[in-house]
Amino acid sequence: MKLQPLGTSDLRVSEISFGCMSLGDDHAANARLLHQALEGGINFFDTADLYQQGENEVTVGKALRGRRLEAVLATKVGNQWRPDGKGWDWNPTKAYILQAVEGSLRRLETDYIDLYQLHGGTIGDPIEETIEAFELLKQQGKIRAYGISSIRPNVIREYVRRAGLTSVMMQYSLLDRRPEESSLASLHEHRISVLARGSFAQGLLAGKPAKPYLNYSAAEVARAAQAVQTAVQPPRPMAETAVQFALAQPAITAAVLGIRTEQQLREAIAAGQAPPLTDAELAHLRGALSVNHYEQHR
Repeated sequence: MKLQPLGTSDLRVSEISFGCMSLGDDHAANARLLHQALEGGINFFDTADLYQQGENEVTVGKALRGRRLEAVLATKVGNQWRPDGKGWDWNPTKAYILQAVEGSLRRLETDYIDLYQLHGGTIGDPIEETIEAFELLKQQGKIRAYGISSIRPNVIREYVRRAGLTSVMMQYSLLDRRPEESSLASLHEHRISVLARGSFAQGLLAGKPAKPYLNYSAAEVARAAQAVQTAVQPPRPMAETAVQFALAQPAITAAVLGIRTEQQLREAIAAGQAPPLTDAELAHLRGALSVNHYEQHR
């Protein structure tokens, strides 16, 4: 598996990131799966304190016992569970972030988090306060780098302008090319890595029946899926083409794929090891649909 620099940090991450949100409740099975991922060349694992009310971090921490130094570990903060456990509220304040990181460190059974990400964000947030929290955690050695997980161009622009971001996680696929309008070029120029999620567009680019997606009709989605099937000759699995489409963007460092089973892991590793798409193949894919654009948060 090819390793890429994560932004301007000293971290190097596999082009396929193991999205841990899909993991089940069996700690032993999860540990076997994460160990197989490490052995298959995946070193980048992404979780969040929101997932399963923190239990996702717990299972990842258990899985990486004794193998922590082999992994680049990313988690997220900003969504505060209510005391009754029936939902959460957005809280990007400095005080909350400094409190929440301690819980993540404990659940992950680690002294430091490689990449700590704000799990969302709005233009009305106390952005300077949020940045202060991340910078302080870097100084304390509790995190090595920080980023945001956001699809909002207006929020991304503010963090690029005001923060020492290492990465931005955002949705990107053949069915969601909205980041091409402004975000990808700006992030690449500032040497901020993009972590692409949603490369399969809910499976629509990996074999699931067509249905409406974002502003595209079911017929347009079917046309995109057909392009994925026919772009490469001789044909390769659709998942490989969909992932390589995302990785062809210079700004994108890794594709974050949700993995729950050994079969999904094998497919993810194969997608990361597949040959890059040629210019002609990329042109075939990009010509399948008109490019969509952000309608909000511009």
